[in-house]
Amino acid sequence: MPNTRRSLLAAPLLAGAGLLAPGVLRPEPVRTDHGWTQSWFLDTFLRLPEDLAEARANGKRFAVVFDQRGCPYCVEMHTKHLVDPEIAAYVRERFALIQLDLHGSREVQDFDGATMEEKALARRWRVRFTPTIVFFPDSEAVPQAPGHEIEVARMHGLLKPDQFLGMFRYVADKAYADGTPFTAWWSRHARG
Repeated sequence: MPNTRRSLLAAPLLAGAGLLAPGVLRPEPVRTDHGWTQSWFLDTFLRLPEDLAEARANGKRFAVVFDQRGCPYCVEMHTKHLVDPEIAAYVRERFALIQLDLHGSREVQDFDGATMEEKALARRWRVRFTPTIVFFPDSEAVPQAPGHEIEVARMHGLLKPDQFLGMFRYVADKAYADGTPFTAWWSRHARG
């Protein structure tokens, strides 16, 4: 079932709390036992091929966010970057994100069909820092391969807010398609 169920349930609660007003986006991070999350992150069965297909069906790009309990940069990402109105509006409109725990034990299905715990998936994809955001292609035919073999971009660690937003623009604009790395793209766009 699409994530619309979660969105439909959350919207009235947020509106009732005064967090959403007509035409005004005032994002708020959500505190969890694990740390922090965003109310608009996908809440799925963690079958990544299905999550990617759902994102595409909704006209969005798909990305996986890895974080961990006690990570100060993860807290900053959730409480500063992703609540910045410009960043939140841009990302929410164009991306569907799921959040995984670098040391977690929830079961996840990789793009090749292999099923494993979050921590095993993190090792498989060579995720060593948090936060790490892994971005995936938006093409209809995604190869059946491990995620790290089909990713189109990756954010290692937390970038400054302008660069953080820049990474999402880089992916949304498919600037990676011609082989241009983010750092080269950013040095051109940061000046202009």
